[in-house]
Amino acid sequence: MTQTSQRPLRVLAAMSGGVDSAVAAARAVEAGHDVTGVHLALSANPQSFRTGARGCCTIEDSRDARRAADVIGIPFYVWDLAERFREDVVDDFVAEYEAGRTPNPCLRCNEKIKFAALLDKALALGFDAVCTGHYATVVLKDDGTRELHRASDMAKDQSYVLGVLDEKQLAHAMFPLGDTLTTKDEIRAEAERRDLAVAKKPDSHDICFIADGDTQGFLAGRLGGPAEGDILDESGAKVGTHEGAFGFTIGQRKGLRIGHPAPDGKPRYVLDISPVNNTVTVGPAEALDVTALTAIRPRWCGTPPAGPGTYTAQLRAHGGETEVTAELTDGTLSVTFTEPVRGVAPGQAVVLYDGTRVVGSATIATTVRKEKAAAPR
Repeated sequence: MTQTSQRPLRVLAAMSGGVDSAVAAARAVEAGHDVTGVHLALSANPQSFRTGARGCCTIEDSRDARRAADVIGIPFYVWDLAERFREDVVDDFVAEYEAGRTPNPCLRCNEKIKFAALLDKALALGFDAVCTGHYATVVLKDDGTRELHRASDMAKDQSYVLGVLDEKQLAHAMFPLGDTLTTKDEIRAEAERRDLAVAKKPDSHDICFIADGDTQGFLAGRLGGPAEGDILDESGAKVGTHEGAFGFTIGQRKGLRIGHPAPDGKPRYVLDISPVNNTVTVGPAEALDVTALTAIRPRWCGTPPAGPGTYTAQLRAHGGETEVTAELTDGTLSVTFTEPVRGVAPGQAVVLYDGTRVVGSATIATTVRKEKAAAPR
C-alpha cells in the first residue's frame, strides 16, 4: 500500500518556485498535515544561477515560492544552504569532470542537500517529513518498512534521481504527486484552480548552477581555462584537437570538430577520456557497446541484496530499463547486461529496479566493452 498516516504530520515542504513543488505542498495541506514551506537558497550570488524559467535557484524562484505559500496559506522561510551546496554538489561536479567522469548533480543534490542537510535540519526542528514535488512513490509495508517505487505515471517518473535515499530517509519523505495518474497539463490545471501563479511557469532544464548553459565554459573557468590536447582514433592516430578533455562525455557525437571523416564515412563518438594526458579517443558507435560494469558507493532503498539477482537497470535520468544480473561483493556492485548498452560513463549512477521497486543505486567506476569480432582471414 502507499504511504499513509493515521495522524496529521508536521511537514516541511521544499518549494523550488516551480509548479510541481507548489501543488505538492497544497496537496499535503489538503491531506490535513501541518505544512511549512521552505525555499533553499543554494547560491551565495543567486544572479549567477539561471534566470527566468530555466532555473530552480534564482531570486525570481524564491519570490514565486513565497507567493505560492501565501496563496496556500502556510508559513514560508528561505534557508541558506549555499555553502553546503557548493561543497557537496558544485565542487563535486567539477572534481568529477576533472577526473574524466560524468556526474549527475541532481542526484547528488537529492542525496546531500534535500534528504540530508534539509532533512536533518527539519527533524531537529521537530518536523516529521520533508515533502517535495518529485514523481515517485513511497510504499509502507505491513511490517512497517518502506520501499521506494516508480511513479504511477512512467512518463514523469523521477525515481532514478531518488535512488540514493536509504530506508531512514524514506521514512521521512513525502511525494504527493507520485501515485496519481495525472499529466503535467493536469498538474498545471490543478495549480490554476488553486490560484497558483506558477501554473504556467515553464519547467526548469539543464544544470541549475550553470548560468548560461555552457558546461564546457563553466568547467574551463574553474579548471584553469582552455587546455589544448589531442583527439585520437582507436589506433592512436591524431585526428583533431580540443580545448580541454573535461568538456567531453562518453558517447558524445556533436562538437568534436574533427576535420575529416572516418575511413568508413560513419560518425565518430567519444569512447574514452584521459585527464592524465589530456586526450580524447573517438571511434565508431559499435565501440561504445558495454557488456558489464562495476559500481562503487552503493546506497540501498531498504535491505541490501543478499546475493546475485536479476533486475532491471536505469543508467540515466530519462533513459529506459535494461535487464541485468547484479551482485554485491565487498562493497562493489558488479552488473552484467543481458544485451550490450551504449553511452555508459564512469561517474554516472546505475539504479537497480525489481519491478517498480527501487532496489538502490551506485556510482559507475569501470565498464567492460564488448569484444570486437575477429577480422575475417
